Amino acid sequence: MINIFVPFEQEGTKAIVRSWLKKPGDRVSLNDPLVELETDKVTQEVPSPGNGILDLILLDTDAEAPPGAILGRLRSQDGEVAAEPVGAGPPPVAVSDAASSKSEREMHLSPAVRRAVRQHGVDATAVTGTGRGGRITRADIDQYVAERDHGPGPTAAIAAPAPQAAAPVAPLPPAAGNVRSVPHDRMRLAIAQNMLNSVTIAPHVTAMFECDFSAIMAHRAKHKGDFQKAAANLTFTAYVIAASAEAMKVAPSINSRWHDDRLDIYEDINIGVGTALGEKGLVVPVVGQAQELSLLGIAKRLTDLTGRAREGKLTPQDMRGGTFTISNHGVSGSLFASPIIIAQPQSAILGVGKLEKRLVVREVGGTDTIQIRPLCYVSLTIDHRVVDGHQTNTWLSRFVEVIEGWPLDG
Repeated sequence: MINIFVPFEQEGTKAIVRSWLKKPGDRVSLNDPLVELETDKVTQEVPSPGNGILDLILLDTDAEAPPGAILGRLRSQDGEVAAEPVGAGPPPVAVSDAASSKSEREMHLSPAVRRAVRQHGVDATAVTGTGRGGRITRADIDQYVAERDHGPGPTAAIAAPAPQAAAPVAPLPPAAGNVRSVPHDRMRLAIAQNMLNSVTIAPHVTAMFECDFSAIMAHRAKHKGDFQKAAANLTFTAYVIAASAEAMKVAPSINSRWHDDRLDIYEDINIGVGTALGEKGLVVPVVGQAQELSLLGIAKRLTDLTGRAREGKLTPQDMRGGTFTISNHGVSGSLFASPIIIAQPQSAILGVGKLEKRLVVREVGGTDTIQIRPLCYVSLTIDHRVVDGHQTNTWLSRFVEVIEGWPLDG
């Protein structure tokens, strides 16, 4: 027998078995996709560890899959009949709809998807697949069923209870308007659990500075075209990553991970960038070894990562190893957010607010002048177990100094 293991590289997130792509008795080859795992960040296919026949499924659809757990087993050659899946659940409900039966025969559906199709009476030809090569995933079926079964509709008013003579009870107010119930998807549930875990175990403290973007705006206006020729989109985030890496030199403990028995301070500065996917949640691709990259190198890496994030093509490797995170919440109009939740077990997260023109007082030649400057609020939320106000303010001071002092040709 050959064991099929859950990968260990899960970055502290909980994985769930989304669907099996093969069923017991199927012959598989080395590196054939066997099963889909889903975390709050990405859906990952686990390949076959060898050649053989899928003999046993130990963790079926919807089961938790901790790192190192055994998903199932292969046998190396034909032998006894393959065992039934463990915890596979009740047999599928028969569907009379001929189109659904026909779609299963004509389309390549995984056993979990086929089971969901039959259980919910879904015509698979009506479902848009978001998996590799347009394959229908279990998530596609779940979304289709949710939209079909939980569309908007009138909600009945809640009847007021009859008052009691001894202790009158005020009637409940009627429900306001219509309601649409939307089931939580797995990414949202995993995000919720991680956010709650972070604020529960780490004392969050936030410091805020104001930052003038005049220097990097001038630099960007001059060099944006050259970067585009090099297939790099020169965004403000690229400057923010570069300035963050520089600030780590004066407060290296910001670039760390907390453990119960130690603090690991990293030489490599691997910066995660929160990338919103609309209603689908948030992913955090990582720009690795930012301290070794030029501004052009950062911009190229960032262009690649954010592009693939929005196309749903990130891999687990793209989101591993982060030691620090940036939340550019200002792109959606937010001036300031606090606290921004730290990605455990990291020790800090940088928030960048909306850039806007403001009136400020600047001294010129010994005289106070009123000027219009492009300013934004930058915040550093820290795990107070790791660092104190001194390191926090030292880091932010250096970050602002780098941004405001960016040379025009640097």
